[in-house]
Amino acid sequence: MAGDKPEGGEVPLLYSEGNVAARVALEREVRGWSTTELAERVTRAGIKMNQTAVWRIENGTPRRRINLDEALAFSRVFELPLEELMSPPLEGLDIDSRRLVQEAVEAFYEARDARDRLHHAVVAIAGHIKAHPDSSRAIHEQCLRLMGDERDARTLSSDIEDGGHY
Repeated sequence: MAGDKPEGGEVPLLYSEGNVAARVALEREVRGWSTTELAERVTRAGIKMNQTAVWRIENGTPRRRINLDEALAFSRVFELPLEELMSPPLEGLDIDSRRLVQEAVEAFYEARDARDRLHHAVVAIAGHIKAHPDSSRAIHEQCLRLMGDERDARTLSSDIEDGGHY
């Protein structure tokens, strides 16, 4: 496809099908997935694909074309915006660095989601205590029993008394 590789003075496109193929290979490798596992994930995302199709997208000569539905499925599977999937891979990051960044990003979102869950739970308990003031002491004792650590239980109880975690 014109624009995938510079030939005869052509400037590579910022967003191209060739970039998607390169990113598919890179993102799959970063996650440690086989071509079979990626094909299964794409299929679960709603676009039937087999291992051979993934291999031909990544390595085929000529490379297998990627239709829009497939690109969107790859985007969903890799949890990347389509624009990012179409962008050329960043230079200067090896696979190990990319894996470390991927792990950090996943941990960041997991921690954010956990903080949100904690906040909602604390707000709900605070609301319950407001509606049932005599339950306050028992709730704090239950926190201590379940947590086993007095300092952590006091921290949680303090968040409850303040009406939120943030």
